[in-house]
Amino acid sequence: MQADLEICICIQYVSEIKIVKQFLYCVLFFAAVSCNRNQTIVKPVFIDSLVTYYTPSKSAIVNEKDLKFWKQRAENQPENFVDLSKYSSALVGRFHIYGDINDLKTADSIMQNIATQYKEPGMLLSLAGYKMLQHQFLQAKNCIDAVVEMKAEKYAAQMMLFDADFELGDEYHSSMILKQNCSPLDYAYNFRLSKYDHFKGELDSSISHMMQAALLAGSSPYLKNAALSNAADLYVHEGDLKKASELYEQCIRFNSCDFHSMMGLGWIALVHDGNDSQAKKIFSFVRSKLKSPDPLLKLSQANEMNDIAVSKKFAVQFAQQAANAVYGNMYNKYLIQVYTSVLNEPAKALTIAEKEMSNRRTPQTGAWLAWCLFVNNKKEEAYKTYQQFVSGRPLEALELYWMGKMMKGLEKGYNAQQFFKAAQKNKYDLSPLMRKDLDKNLID
Repeated sequence: MQADLEICICIQYVSEIKIVKQFLYCVLFFAAVSCNRNQTIVKPVFIDSLVTYYTPSKSAIVNEKDLKFWKQRAENQPENFVDLSKYSSALVGRFHIYGDINDLKTADSIMQNIATQYKEPGMLLSLAGYKMLQHQFLQAKNCIDAVVEMKAEKYAAQMMLFDADFELGDEYHSSMILKQNCSPLDYAYNFRLSKYDHFKGELDSSISHMMQAALLAGSSPYLKNAALSNAADLYVHEGDLKKASELYEQCIRFNSCDFHSMMGLGWIALVHDGNDSQAKKIFSFVRSKLKSPDPLLKLSQANEMNDIAVSKKFAVQFAQQAANAVYGNMYNKYLIQVYTSVLNEPAKALTIAEKEMSNRRTPQTGAWLAWCLFVNNKKEEAYKTYQQFVSGRPLEALELYWMGKMMKGLEKGYNAQQFFKAAQKNKYDLSPLMRKDLDKNLID
């Protein structure tokens, strides 16, 4: 009897130990999950220092001096194409820093005149680059084709031809250009291979090639920063926001005028840290320096969860600026985004999507048109557009989310869930309100 009692006590003791262990494991697990969820990635101290002690970067100061020098030379010798070319290049340099579209337009006008007059290959490729920045992809391709016919600047022309064909939706020719010009130790090749891998959904390979491009940038600070900030964007797509933040910080420490990387940190503060006040602080600071519409869109998204009136105010300001004819097609995707959401002007969105589709037919532009047709209650046309241009093609998070919403509205539940699940993999590309809606629509 005593032995039985001791055995019972022993069993009870062991059972209690197991319960205690299970309890402790649960506590530790939930503590770890909570810690991971609440971990702040964007450092307030870094942002405070950045905003308080901001000074223009060395490259911005050098650019301003170059601009003044070449402008004076160009004005004094208006027939000297070298001076004009240098002046236009300096203007584009300032556009890259501060985003003033008038700088790019002036540069384009200058280069258009001298390239037409002299038909020099380097000038034509520069002009093509300016056209690409304005999303004038067909005009850019015409300039590049002219250089190809001259059989000059062969490698540079092929790399830029990839850019034009890729943006115009000619995926086959784009891939052939990369295969025929394989240069693993070249910056331009790795940068473009990264873009192509990203398009195909091969993010790890895309990141690897973009980081390789950064290593191959040589003595060019601009090229290195461009590669690193693009790699940071790719890490956001992949969901590794800590690594993205590290790269954005590195870019800003190297170039205090890297406003793209600043907004990247603001985005992480918004979509990961849940710190909308920090995000607004960053976006507002960038807005005070940058002349492009980009920070207005970010400010709209930073307010969409807690102040719809303020969100709409910034969306209106963004649309007013971005829809200005001077920007051409540069902001079409984002105009469609605000017109089909906070501004609720679907007819305007459809006009833009139809225009975009007439300029270039890619899976993305096909998805934009299908979505705009759907929200304008043209459901049959929307589905036909989807079948013709989108079905089975690679898309990014925003387009995946839109296609999920469209499929749900067309009562194609299985298809909707496939798109929602695909969008979830790149959820940090979506604004907070979109992510909330995505979570609501996802079925386990």
